[in-house]
Amino acid sequence: MPPLVAGRLDRCWAVVPAVSGVSTDPLGRVPFSRWLLKTGLSVVIYAGRSETLLFVGDDWAEDHHDVEIQDEAGRKLAARRLPEGAGGIARLHELIAAHLGDDGDPGQVAVAIETDRGLWVQALIAAGYQVYGLNPKAVARFKERYNLSGAKSDAADAHALADMVRAERHQLRNVAADTTGAQAIKVVARAHQTLIWERTRHTLRLRSALREFFPAALAAYAELGLTSGDTLELLARAPGPAAAAKLTTAQIAAALKRARRRGVPARAQAIKDALRVPQLAQPAAITAAYAAAVQATAAILTTLNEQISRLETHVETHFLQHPDADVYLSQPGIGPVNGPRVLAEFGDAPHRYASAKARKNYAGSSPVTRASGRSKVVLARFIRNNRLTDALHTQALAALTASPGARAYYDKQRNRGLGHNAALRQVSNRLVGILHGCLKTSTRYTEATAWPVTITDTRNLLA
Repeated sequence: MPPLVAGRLDRCWAVVPAVSGVSTDPLGRVPFSRWLLKTGLSVVIYAGRSETLLFVGDDWAEDHHDVEIQDEAGRKLAARRLPEGAGGIARLHELIAAHLGDDGDPGQVAVAIETDRGLWVQALIAAGYQVYGLNPKAVARFKERYNLSGAKSDAADAHALADMVRAERHQLRNVAADTTGAQAIKVVARAHQTLIWERTRHTLRLRSALREFFPAALAAYAELGLTSGDTLELLARAPGPAAAAKLTTAQIAAALKRARRRGVPARAQAIKDALRVPQLAQPAAITAAYAAAVQATAAILTTLNEQISRLETHVETHFLQHPDADVYLSQPGIGPVNGPRVLAEFGDAPHRYASAKARKNYAGSSPVTRASGRSKVVLARFIRNNRLTDALHTQALAALTASPGARAYYDKQRNRGLGHNAALRQVSNRLVGILHGCLKTSTRYTEATAWPVTITDTRNLLA
C-alpha cells in the first residue's frame, strides 16, 4: 500500500485526513479544506510518481543568466545573476541543491528558458532537470496578464519564466531529447541550407548589377547559369564590357572545358559573339565601380560553391550513419540532401510527436481553422518551421513524378478547384502522415500501403 503523505493533489496518493488550515487543493484554496473538514472526507493521493518541487526561471543573455527559484506555492526562494560558462552552471547546481535537499531528485526541478539549444541548455539537460524551451512570444503574452505598464527587467523576466513553468507546465513541451547523431545532422544540414540561401542572395545581387551596366553578359551566360563555375571564372577574368569583348574563343573554350561542358566550340563562339553585341553603356567611372562589385561577388560565389560541395559530403556522411536513414530514403521525393533536412528539423526523439496530427501541425502542412459564431475559415498555417516547410515542399514536388499515388492525389485536389500550392500542401500533409507511420513502425515506404484507395482508382481508370 502507498505510504501516507500529506500533500497536494499533484503529489503521491495516500489517505490524507483533512486538517483545518491545510489545503489539499493545488491552488491552496482555504474553503476547499474547510469543506473537507465539515464532511469528514479523506483525500486519496497516489505515492508513485515524482513531483516537481522547484521551478527555475532562466533569463539568458550572451554573458550572464538571471535566475529565480520558486517553490510550488510561488514563493521566491532565491534569485541570482550567474555568469555564462562552466562556473555559472556550477553555481546554479549548488543553488538548486541547497533548496532541493539531500533526498531530492534532479527530475523534480523544472527549468524555463527562452531557447532550446546551446551549451547551457545541454548542461541543464545533462543534469537531469526538466527543461522547457519557451517561445519568447508566448512568454511576452504571459507577462502581459499581470504587467500592463510595460516595465521590464532581467530579474522580472526570470520571475515570469518561473511563474509560467510552475503554473502552465502541463501545456508546455520539454526540450526534445534528440540523439547526438540527429543533432550533428541538424548542424551540418542547416549550415548547408544556409549557404545555399546565401548563394541565391548573392546570385540575385550579381544579376542586378549586370543588368544595370552589362546586360549582354546576362544573355551570353544565360544557358550556363550565373552560379556555374565557368561563368564565374569568365566574370572574374572579364567583369566589364570592355574586358569581356577582348576574350578570345580559346579563353572561353578553356573555361567551358574545365566545367566539362559539351559542344565547346559552338558554345564558345556563341558566348564570344553575345559579349560583343553593341549595348548602352554607363559612364566610365560607374562602369569601373560596377565591374569591381561584380568581380567581388563572383569570387564570393566561387567560394560558396566550394563550401556547399564540401558540406554536402558531411551531410550525407552523417545522415547515412543514422538508424532512420533507410526509412527516410524510402519515402518518395526524399534523397540524400533533402532527407537530412527533414530528419534534422523533425528530430528523432521517439515520444516528441504523440500522433501523426502533432507531426503535421509542427510541419505546418495541416491547415488552421478559425471559427467564431457563424464564421468559419480554414487557412494555411504560416506559424511554422520555415526550414522544414521548405524541405517538405521540395519533397512533395518531387513526389509527383516519383509516386503514382501522390500524383493521383495531387490531381484530385486540383480537380476540386485548389491551386498548385494548395494542392501541393495537401500532398505534403499526406506524406508527413505516411512518414510518421513508417518511423513509428520502423518500416520502409511501400506505394500500395501508402495509397491503397488511390492506386485502386487509378487501375480502374486504366482498365
